Amino acid sequence: MTLFALRTRDDLLTVRFAVSPVWETQAAVQAFADERGRSYHQPWRQLVAARADRLDLAPLLAVLPRRGYVPDFLTPPPRTSRPGLRNQLAEIRATKPAQVARELGRCRDSVDHEQQRRLLTHLATDPERARDQLAALLHDAWTTLVAPFWVRIRTLLDRDIDERSRTLARHGLRCALDELHPKIRWTKRGLSLADRTGRTVAVSERGLLLMPSAYLWPHVAAIIEDPWQPTFIYPAAGIAGLWQAPATPPGALGRLLGRTRALILTALDQPLSTTALAAATELSPAGVSRHLLALRDAGLLTTARHGHEVRYRRTELGSALLHAHRG
Repeated sequence: MTLFALRTRDDLLTVRFAVSPVWETQAAVQAFADERGRSYHQPWRQLVAARADRLDLAPLLAVLPRRGYVPDFLTPPPRTSRPGLRNQLAEIRATKPAQVARELGRCRDSVDHEQQRRLLTHLATDPERARDQLAALLHDAWTTLVAPFWVRIRTLLDRDIDERSRTLARHGLRCALDELHPKIRWTKRGLSLADRTGRTVAVSERGLLLMPSAYLWPHVAAIIEDPWQPTFIYPAAGIAGLWQAPATPPGALGRLLGRTRALILTALDQPLSTTALAAATELSPAGVSRHLLALRDAGLLTTARHGHEVRYRRTELGSALLHAHRG
């Protein structure tokens, strides 16, 4: 068991959520390469297969073993709630070569595959060059595997954080933490993760970071080594619907509003921004924006600001109209 010790009130106040593009990228590389990939990622794997074949994934797969230690410098815990990939790659490239060498060596010692061990040994001979090479490969993997779908993925992750934030507001931190994953439990001494390490990690002023992931299910991961911020990575709720095609609106509703507006109204089972809704419905953002304004002016939608975004949701009238035609 790994115990994240939260001993004081100040420790509890440091718990926060974040989304990490670079974590999703390395997790996507693992998910794509794993022939046992979960069925809910199959539509994505089929979409990226042709382009992914042109990537040189061997160095990344060597440092991302199925079993063994994954170097933490490749996924530095985000300093903000929604970092950009460029900033995260810059942080990777700023890692001290000595830290890179230590983590590459630990990764090599944790794997049994001989070809991977040879590649890791070669990388460790020049850690500065290896660091920059791996950062460049992560950028290529992001561009091919994740970036075309990032709006959809980020919407899923943001929705998970929003729901857990509501749980926190209504029922408290203990309930919010207990619901993250079956292997994660709140105890009197802190947050425990059911694994084989037997480690106790003092959170203190560093804070505890919680990150949902689209590619991790059904597993959970943790960053516990110095100098990195203690971090839990857990599977985001709703992953099964990530790659599903948009729901078909009722035919009668399409005849009344027009098919596109009916599709948009149907897709708003939770508040979404214009960009997220465009990704979910596979329509252009400009076209979605025009239809959203028309539906809002008709009293079927309303808006609310969420950070830097404006999100749309159905009004009671919009929900009543949709449910009447579904029935």
